[in-house]
Amino acid sequence: MRYITAGESHGPQLTTIIEGVPAQLELVAEDINVDLKRRQGGYGRGRRMQIEKDQVQILSGVRHGRTTGAPIALVVENKDWTHWTKVMGAEPLSEEEEKEVKRQVSRPRPGHADLNGAIKYGHRDMRNVLERSSARETTVRVAAGAVAKKILHTFGIQVGGHVLEIGGVKASAIQYDTIDDLRERSEASPVRCLDKEAEAKMIEAIDQAKQDGDSIGGIVEVVIEGVPIGLGSHVHYDRKLDAKLAAAMMSINAFKGVEIGIGFEAARRPGSQVHDEITWNEEDGYSRQTNNLGGFEGGMTTGMPIVIRGVMKPIPTLYKPLQSVDIDTKEPFAASIERSDSCAVPAASVVAESVIAWEVANALLETFGADRVEAISENIERHNEHARKF
Repeated sequence: MRYITAGESHGPQLTTIIEGVPAQLELVAEDINVDLKRRQGGYGRGRRMQIEKDQVQILSGVRHGRTTGAPIALVVENKDWTHWTKVMGAEPLSEEEEKEVKRQVSRPRPGHADLNGAIKYGHRDMRNVLERSSARETTVRVAAGAVAKKILHTFGIQVGGHVLEIGGVKASAIQYDTIDDLRERSEASPVRCLDKEAEAKMIEAIDQAKQDGDSIGGIVEVVIEGVPIGLGSHVHYDRKLDAKLAAAMMSINAFKGVEIGIGFEAARRPGSQVHDEITWNEEDGYSRQTNNLGGFEGGMTTGMPIVIRGVMKPIPTLYKPLQSVDIDTKEPFAASIERSDSCAVPAASVVAESVIAWEVANALLETFGADRVEAISENIERHNEHARKF
């Protein structure tokens, strides 16, 4: 599968076209809208989440609730577009209209793509950069991820995510029984944290950051259970699935680090306390006594749960602005303030679920076929039986 997104933060809509989704997959708009709503939630979100109530339109590739095998076009309208039609319209402006439009953006904000993108593409008006580099684009990546989750769910693979840390406050009581339990408890928390004591402290940290005109980041974790052995490959570097997951996590706006399994902790332990010992029984086949490697060996899935974490930096749009330089006058200034969140880590947890689910679903279809659901299901069952008896 593959997908491409289009659209700007304050443009008329965000669009994604998805190619390679198998036929006969049950899919309706509500399957996607659930995750779009989750992305807009979470403690610390700003005023725009009150303006935008994201709803998807499925414009192609689905008929009467089932995919056809054709490309799927998904659209999410920007409700705020009515206030930006002149600023962001595609048609040239008259001299009179140009006087009404906000002046061009010449002041880059530290931590954003503004200056680098302007230099790369030759934009004197950096709105051409900030509109596309905005995290608003993750709306349709979540939409594509919801389709991927539907694919995985169809074949018995479950996805869940939660928050481990916000602003230096770390969750400790993070045990859960099943993915359903993880999801239920995560959704019940305003910061998507399983540790109620840490949850309260995280909320305090977010409130303090907002009061200070600042922002804070954190760490999110995605867990996927029910994955067959052998997704990915050891034969080429670019086919290693753990590498693809790491790239997907790093593609999310403001993400600066990735861990799989115990991650960097592996550098502090001897090998005997890192590698997962292999067991076998007649009913289940091969398994691991631990899951320190997060479901991967040699770039391939082991059949254990995939466990991956991402580090999100604080949002760089601050109400306590940092210093920068005007590209026209070269004079220093305090960076401009755009509407923003004090913390978007809970929302980023949903985005992380989506991009990770996409890569796993894609690897699943690469391994077991992609034409129709029934044939894929048969291929997976044959493979699992082979793995049990191997």
